[in-house]
Amino acid sequence: MARTKKDVTSAHEGLGVGAGEDPWTAEELAEVRAELESEQTRLQEEVDASEQDLVELARSYGDGAGDDQADAGAATWEREHELSLANNAKDLLEQTSRALARIDEGSYGECESCGQPIGKMRLQAFPRATLCMTCKQKQERR
Repeated sequence: MARTKKDVTSAHEGLGVGAGEDPWTAEELAEVRAELESEQTRLQEEVDASEQDLVELARSYGDGAGDDQADAGAATWEREHELSLANNAKDLLEQTSRALARIDEGSYGECESCGQPIGKMRLQAFPRATLCMTCKQKQERR
């Protein structure tokens, strides 16, 4: 869905910021949105390519009949590696899509755990962040 400048302007007005930070400007939010949309496109292409690679690997290796142990091990490693890359790209794509949805609904910048502002500087550095630094540190200690 294409957004107009008016949509972006009104979307930034209610976004929380950290202590001592200036409110979001329409330009700053538009810049974050553009970065997320670009990343979303890149990740979708990466997911599509990885899934195609997995299909080709499955076709080329068949059931592994006639392979020696080294060939079978290499084929298994290659499939596992490609699957890991595809899953990582899918996770990042999901996070990116969620960040864009949060911008649209006006909850971008709000910690999903405690409800406090994540902080504009943190979001500009890592636009997919969903937790404030305090909650993120608590999560990492677990």
